[in-house]
Amino acid sequence: MHQLTIAGKAYRSRLLVGTGKYKDFAETRAAIDASGAEIVTVAIRRMNIGQDPSQPNLLDALPPAQFTILPNTAGCYNADDAVRTLRLARELLDGHPLCKLEVLGDPTSLFPNMPETLKAAETLVKDGFHVMVYCSDDPIQAKMLEEIGCVAVMPLASLIGSGMGILNPWNLRLIIDNAKVPVIVDAGVGTASDAAIAMELGCDGVLMNTAIAQAKNPVLMASAMKKGVEAGREACLAGRMPRKLYSADPSSPTSGLIGS
Repeated sequence: MHQLTIAGKAYRSRLLVGTGKYKDFAETRAAIDASGAEIVTVAIRRMNIGQDPSQPNLLDALPPAQFTILPNTAGCYNADDAVRTLRLARELLDGHPLCKLEVLGDPTSLFPNMPETLKAAETLVKDGFHVMVYCSDDPIQAKMLEEIGCVAVMPLASLIGSGMGILNPWNLRLIIDNAKVPVIVDAGVGTASDAAIAMELGCDGVLMNTAIAQAKNPVLMASAMKKGVEAGREACLAGRMPRKLYSADPSSPTSGLIGS
């Protein structure tokens, strides 16, 4: 199967994972190892990757030599704060241009503020960043972000941390069918079947955090998510049988039966 390519780099895994909400860095590393993920996203406003030398550094548990670190702007509510946060991250990561942009609309729903997202994306792309962008499942705005120059669009399946799964598959299909960059479902996945459905729809990948970190057994759930993404991708490539309401069709041949 073709690998996932983002900003010119190929990845074997189509599962991207977050690093928050685990009990400690040891559990974080164990879950990410079980997930098989190669891209790990880090909330620069909440996790220490060197901005506070007195605190444990996440990069000691997840070295950039082993993982592609994807700094994100979780906790930012306007374009200026998001741009400032990612410029700091680029300094901390020795000029690393790949980033995840998210500009939130309110602290309750964590739904994206799309006007500010578009504004920040334009600034960041002009500044040389490779922008993967969290967005609403609006096909028009997703296309606008692609045209600005974002390297991946990341529509939500449902609200961040909700675990509600894919609530609007039709909008996702519209985005997928019109995109020339990877489409990665971001937010709302709750369990492995949700990840499989996203991949069956034709998504290029799935990003998740809470679904793994807040599971009763995060390491086991990470393993399940890996399998769900792989199964969904294979099912998409295989092409499912058509749905046929009230049209039974025996699984085994009816000709040449014994005794006939």
